[in-house]
Parts: sequence; structure tokens; C-alpha cells
Amino acid sequence: MDFFDKIGKKASEAYKMTADKTGRLAKETKLKLKMGELKAQINDVYEEIGKRVYENHIRENDENAEQEIEEKCVKIDVLSDEIESLLKECMELNNKKQCQQCHTEIEKEAKFCKHCGAKQEEPEKEPEIVELQVVETVEVIEQPERVEQKKDENTEKALENKDERNIENNLEETVAVESDVEINRKNTEKENENLEKTVEIESNVELEEKQD
Repeated sequence: MDFFDKIGKKASEAYKMTADKTGRLAKETKLKLKMGELKAQINDVYEEIGKRVYENHIRENDENAEQEIEEKCVKIDVLSDEIESLLKECMELNNKKQCQQCHTEIEKEAKFCKHCGAKQEEPEKEPEIVELQVVETVEVIEQPERVEQKKDENTEKALENKDERNIENNLEETVAVESDVEINRKNTEKENENLEKTVEIESNVELEEKQD
């Protein structure tokens, strides 16, 4: 069983390597076709520039010629940058890179160029992008029903407080009235006592006069 397992494992690895290589070759072919198309476009622009320069030579004082030629040159720059990007991607697939001095294709890990001998400087590492966590503040807007309910609750509380104050005021007024009534009653009792004493004194005086 081990023998067949090993055969199966090797076959699987071979298939994977073949598939990877096939996929890499297919991608490389696609990139090279794209570069060929871009180079053809650049050649077309070269012809357009040459034609425009000649027309400007024939037509003297052509004001638009210089601007049109400049625009076509910018177009060539854009196409060239795109070709350069595709070329780097193609070399990356094959673990290759360009010499920093003569731009010859060399091994990716090479420290020196095998063609010109120039030392290959390590590319500068791109600064790490630190992701900041942004806390979003969400403003909570209460529903109209909730607002109306709160208004009703506040109104009820205000009425309850008002009723309590009215009851307290009425109680104070009642106590004050009762106090006044009590004072009046005591005053009346004193007046009656004084009147009774006066009547008694007068009666005694009359009796003494009669006896005399």
C-alpha cells in the first residue's frame, strides 16, 4: 500500500506542478500578447506624429500642430508605462527582475548583474499602512410616538404636582381658619366670663344697698 501511496503522491505533485506551469505559461502568453498590442499602438502613434510634423512643415504657422503632437507624446508615455508594468508582472512569474543599471533581465535574488556587474540595491520597503478603527457616532432619533408619550407623561406629572400643591395650600388654609375659629371661641368665652363677673358684682352691690 505504501508503494501505491507514494506513486499516487508523486503523481499528484507532478500534476500540480504541471498545472501550475501551464497556468503560468498561459498567463505569461496573455501578458506578452497584450504587450504586443500596446507596442503596435505606439508604432501607430509614432506614424501619426511623423505625419503631423510633416503637415506642420508644409502648412506654415499651424497653431494646433504643437498641441496635437504633445498630446500624442503623452499617449505614448501612458502606453509605455503600461508595457513596463506588464513586463514586470511577466518577469515576476519567472522569478526574474530587471538590472537597475542596464535593465537586462536577471535572476530575482541576484545581488549583482551578470551582464554589467552593477550591484542591485534592495528596493525600499513600502511603509505599512496602519488601519485606524473609526468609531461611528450614531445619532438616535426618537420616534414621534415616543416623543408624544413622553409629553403626556410630563403633563401628567405636572398636573399631579399641581394637585399636590393645591391640596397643601387648602390644608394650610383650613388649619389657618380653624385656628382663627379657636381664637374667636376663646375670646367669646372670656367675654362671657367677664360679663358674668360684672353681673355678679352689680348684683352684690344692689343687695348691699338694699340692706342699708
